[in-house]
Amino acid sequence: MRNYAFCPISDNRINEKVARTNGVLTFLILLAFGYSHQILLIVFLGIDFLFRATPFVKYSLIGMTSHTIVKYLPIDSQFINAGPKIFAARVGLLFSFLIILSALFSFGTASLVIAAILGLFSFLEGVFGICVACIIYPYVYKLTYHKRFN
Repeated sequence: MRNYAFCPISDNRINEKVARTNGVLTFLILLAFGYSHQILLIVFLGIDFLFRATPFVKYSLIGMTSHTIVKYLPIDSQFINAGPKIFAARVGLLFSFLIILSALFSFGTASLVIAAILGLFSFLEGVFGICVACIIYPYVYKLTYHKRFN
């Protein structure tokens, strides 16, 4: 199968199994938010995305938990480029910010819809290995750099 994905590239590599476990844990936190409406869950998620989107990834509690889970499972490591996952963390940070903002302004339905979209993205990454950030990145790139390269 040919892959025409246009993804951000990084010098770093990460274990794909850890990234997918991050997706599952993020999905579970979003499910808990959907049930409890506790905005602190999203604040935690936003801070964790901030760590994953910056060079401070080693401070991510979700990342540390995922590393521990993967270490004890009988699965082989598969290293991939970290660029798409860093971009995905930035998208997650944006979504977390939008959820918090909509909750602060009492737009409960909007915060749940945004959380559901982020949950879908996390579910697709965790269960099927589909990185939605790679799908939307070409459009973000075109919007951001369009005038520079014409």
